[in-house]
Amino acid sequence: MVISPVIVIGAGVGGLTTAAILAKAGLSVTVLEAHVYPGGCAGTFYHKKYRFDAGATLAGGFYPGGPMDLVAQATGIKTWPARPDEPAMVVHLPDGPAVTRWSDERRWDERRTAFGESSLAFWRWQERTADALWALALSVPPWPPQNLTETFKLARDGSAWLGRDVRRLHPRLVLDAFRPVAAHLTGASSKLRQFVDAQLLIAAQTTSGYTNALYGASALDLPRRGVVHLTGGMGGLAETLAEAVRQNGGEVLYKQEVTRIVLEKGRPVAVETKRRQSFPAKTVIVNLPPWNVASLLGDSVPPKLRRPSPPPEDGWGAFMAYVGLEAAAIPNHFPLHHQVVVREPLAEANSVFISLSPAWDESRAPAGQRALTLSTHTGLKTWWHLFETDRQAYEARKQAYTEKMLAAVAQVLPDMRAAVQLVMPGTPVTFQRFTRRAWGWVGGFPQTHLFRTWAPRLAPHLWLVGDSIFPGQSTAAVALGGIRVAQTVLNNQKIGAFVRQEELGPFSRFGSG
Repeated sequence: MVISPVIVIGAGVGGLTTAAILAKAGLSVTVLEAHVYPGGCAGTFYHKKYRFDAGATLAGGFYPGGPMDLVAQATGIKTWPARPDEPAMVVHLPDGPAVTRWSDERRWDERRTAFGESSLAFWRWQERTADALWALALSVPPWPPQNLTETFKLARDGSAWLGRDVRRLHPRLVLDAFRPVAAHLTGASSKLRQFVDAQLLIAAQTTSGYTNALYGASALDLPRRGVVHLTGGMGGLAETLAEAVRQNGGEVLYKQEVTRIVLEKGRPVAVETKRRQSFPAKTVIVNLPPWNVASLLGDSVPPKLRRPSPPPEDGWGAFMAYVGLEAAAIPNHFPLHHQVVVREPLAEANSVFISLSPAWDESRAPAGQRALTLSTHTGLKTWWHLFETDRQAYEARKQAYTEKMLAAVAQVLPDMRAAVQLVMPGTPVTFQRFTRRAWGWVGGFPQTHLFRTWAPRLAPHLWLVGDSIFPGQSTAAVALGGIRVAQTVLNNQKIGAFVRQEELGPFSRFGSG
């Protein structure tokens, strides 16, 4: 029997999830990664004996029945190199409270103390809505359907789900599909609104006035679902998935930057790399933003990719600072994730996310040291304009942002400055260089409405995976997207004759086509 070759471009979490599932199902799978390690924006890089998380630093979805548990079952992963952590994070508001985000019942007293009794109505709405949406996302095909079969299945299974779980829903939730989170903050205190805006910016890429209420409720839910730390950093997630690809019979090849996807009669036949190698392909899955895919197709780009080249006007880049510091500057039992809100508007170093390596993970830093990753949202255009026209101003801006972020950290770690051993900044230009993402655009589309993300099928046997498809950003979200793409590829290749249903495991209920 001849098994059609599948090429996955990019060893991010979404691409590796798809690859591991397809390899387990018996397909011939090869993952091509331009870098020397997997993970992309959720990777961990090594520099001067430190292991820094490149971009993503917060991992969730590992609870029983959650996204990463489903991924483990579908790929054959026995255990993740993860340890639960509590609290998920602490949010520091300007001239206001430090709000600890607990996953257990302590969260209610924390909300009551920080925002008052009246705020609990908002949080009850948020949790009720998130519960309902997670149940839907894990039981029926993800949004949006791409063909009649998916549309029928969504209508059938969605109706069954509504009939079974409608008791969870308030009638007004139907309106949330067409209104922002801010609709539930009418009359709320300025502290609550600022807190919600800050959390949505890092979880949904925009604030309450623009975030769709359904997406927003789920985006705010990550701390309640539990946060973990991965041994060796966030890259441990991708490395575990890459090993699953290999264990299931696939290949993961590094230093293989793809330069072209070859199409014949609208279908992929090969993938070419910078090393002048050509890999035959019947199916190609791209773990990159849509604009990167268009550049790889050249004149063969399908109509849906023929769009203006710049990233979305409301899309973001990240400014990062990777810091090595003496462990003595960190108090005992100091939470490992913090968000410091300096002022509004919430971007451009006015909101800084801080992630510390755990004290128990000695692989992350030299003896007596800790690795610290700082990030803030930043616009793309100014960085690129300065980089291309005024390199001196570019470097000056980089230094100014670094100083602003270190000042924010000093608000929660007063002894940090004297303990710093290493500071290494990164801009959107840096992100493009190391992740190959066009313009250094990260985080996926701001979740402003239900049709914002791309559907994964770009052309016959050409698929998109990652944070550009539903359900969007976060490692758990892109892993769910990878499950959907894997299932749909299997169905489209009509391999049911030699893949037993039990081999498809828990993801057999996702997607169809």
